[in-house]
Amino acid sequence: MAIPHCRSGDISRLGSIDDAMTRTVALARTASFEAIHLVVRAGEAIPPHRVAGSLTLYCIAGHVRFEGGSSPELRAGEWLFLDPGTPHAVEAVADSSLLLTILFDKSDETQVAPLAA
Repeated sequence: MAIPHCRSGDISRLGSIDDAMTRTVALARTASFEAIHLVVRAGEAIPPHRVAGSLTLYCIAGHVRFEGGSSPELRAGEWLFLDPGTPHAVEAVADSSLLLTILFDKSDETQVAPLAA
């Protein structure tokens, strides 16, 4: 089943992190980029993986530990950029709302790959 995405000109309302019903949702996808409203609740983690394209992560609300590169902690208002293929993982310190954007350098490299154990 295909995930519905916004079409050009559509407006999407991102749910508040204070609303328990707010979940991760794919916003838009083209051959060159993908945007996702990523919601990670306190104590949840996204295991180490890689993304084929350049990645940006903007923390709208909350606090996450981001492992990859210098292992920063992101808080509301902070933004992070990673080069294509950089291994990374996310762990929520508090309920967190993030805007994830993936920029695909090549349209055929759109896979997210888990890291081998």
